[in-house]
Amino acid sequence: MSIKTLDQHIEITPGVVNGKPRIAGHRITVQDIVIWHERIGRSADEIANEYDLSLADIYAALAYYYDHRDEIDKAIKDSGAFIDALCQKVPSKITRKLYERKD
Repeated sequence: MSIKTLDQHIEITPGVVNGKPRIAGHRITVQDIVIWHERIGRSADEIANEYDLSLADIYAALAYYYDHRDEIDKAIKDSGAFIDALCQKVPSKITRKLYERKD
């Protein structure tokens, strides 16, 4: 039986999810876990059950976040700014259809 240590739960692989820290063996990033847990308010149990992860994976991601908080908060902020800019440039099909109806 092997015992996983904290650093075995988190991987950083260039070319996989843009090199962001992620749950080992998954494409779920630490940033995803932080948003779901800290910003949306989902419990560690809910996240683990929905994405077939262990509680240790979730808590390792949160521990990694607290050790690298500034870096990950900046990435979250940058992602939000990118999404906002993209939405302004390319409105959704629903928004376009609503505007077409008004004309």
